[in-house]
Amino acid sequence: MSGLEPVVWLIVFVVSITAHEAAHAWAAWLGGDPTAYRGGQVSLNPIPHMRREPFGMVLVPLISTISGGFPIGWASTPYDPRWEERYPRRAAWMAAAGPAANAALALAALVALRVGLDAGVFLSPDQVDATRLVFAESDPVDGLGRFLSMMLVLNTVLCLFNLAPVPPLDGASAITLLLPEHAGLRVRQALRTPAIAMAGLFAVWFGFGQIVRPVFGILIRLVHPDFG
Repeated sequence: MSGLEPVVWLIVFVVSITAHEAAHAWAAWLGGDPTAYRGGQVSLNPIPHMRREPFGMVLVPLISTISGGFPIGWASTPYDPRWEERYPRRAAWMAAAGPAANAALALAALVALRVGLDAGVFLSPDQVDATRLVFAESDPVDGLGRFLSMMLVLNTVLCLFNLAPVPPLDGASAITLLLPEHAGLRVRQALRTPAIAMAGLFAVWFGFGQIVRPVFGILIRLVHPDFG
């Protein structure tokens, strides 16, 4: 499996990012902005998303996975800025839809892992990492366990990272949902000031690693409540 690990990481990345962007596009379409719908982004087909961001969805993840063992990349969903200004609450729901999709994928992977463990399909390993939270005697089943482990870890990371209230991350717009509409709009405009946005993005980028370690510990406990 080790030779196929980069391939599985890339598959998990494409599935996760596609779901994230499709959720953005779908929420915008429901909210009255057909921009992404017309661009083909209201779809779980990764091709329209890759065409829009070939570097972020193909080239950079490929290079980062081969060189560092973990996919890094990005994608984006088009929207009408005038629609965002007119309906900031709807735009906030659009922003929140992406991390929500990743949370749903992470939850589905967690449930599948727990069900597999309870049914004896998966076994508890002596050691765990981001690519192996469970193992199995059969190679195909073990491969499934690794796929689900990566889905759980990557989607949890994507969800938390994108919720940071820093442009261009989704949290900078989704924060409107936690505040009165006019106050949320003023906060969002302030966060998009270039100096604040740049400082915040650097802080999130370099500080997020301090959050990942305890989060990974929580994921291990959720999969293996009695893990020593």
